[in-house]
Amino acid sequence: MLVTPIRTRVFLPPKDDLFSMLRESILGLKEKSIIVFTSKIISIWQGRCIKINLVKDKDVLIKKEAELYLERKNVPKGYVVLTIKNNTLIPTAGIDESNGNGYYILWPKNLFSTAKKIYKFIKKNYNLKEFGIIISDSHCVPLRVGTLGISLAYYGFEPLKDYRGKKDIFGRKFKISQLNLADSLSAAATLIMGEGREQTPIAIIEGLGFIKFKEPDSVKSNPIKIAKEEDIYAPLLAAIKWKTS
Repeated sequence: MLVTPIRTRVFLPPKDDLFSMLRESILGLKEKSIIVFTSKIISIWQGRCIKINLVKDKDVLIKKEAELYLERKNVPKGYVVLTIKNNTLIPTAGIDESNGNGYYILWPKNLFSTAKKIYKFIKKNYNLKEFGIIISDSHCVPLRVGTLGISLAYYGFEPLKDYRGKKDIFGRKFKISQLNLADSLSAAATLIMGEGREQTPIAIIEGLGFIKFKEPDSVKSNPIKIAKEEDIYAPLLAAIKWKTS
């Protein structure tokens, strides 16, 4: 597997054009590639930016953006408001101000429809037949220091590799094992793209012989999504006294 970061011009909040930047930064793409975009440039493309000096209370904005939240006072040292948004456990509803040039950058809207829109543009302008799109963001894992990448949305490939019913090296059948390809690829891309001033908000992943490329039947389909009640961490999630805006 080869992961290549793509250096671009500075993508400027509060709004900039993604497709013109793609034309400037990527001259060609290979079949069976996956192109990973940081959620931040998608948000700026959508104009999902709010001037920081116009926000009196960031926590009010966070709660408005979140589906569920836990007050800052309940988090060690009050670092963040813990939230759930788009079925993802994430601090501050994904709102970020790094590389924002004085703006809060909110999470993108209509993530899977947006991934499809980018897919259609690339298919038309780069003459590809089999490829994939991922919109990624940084994420914190409980009981671990530091961030890694996860997928917020994807399009053009099957996001899971299913081992259920297959045998391990000793002949025992797998019962629940599924490999999350979308998040694994996002983590690899985030490692290469970086988290600082690298100015590489896009990565191209090649050499993925194990990926099945296909367009989904619906942008509403999300096989990696699981209800809170069915998650193995359900006891922890249920113990939190979540609030809604």
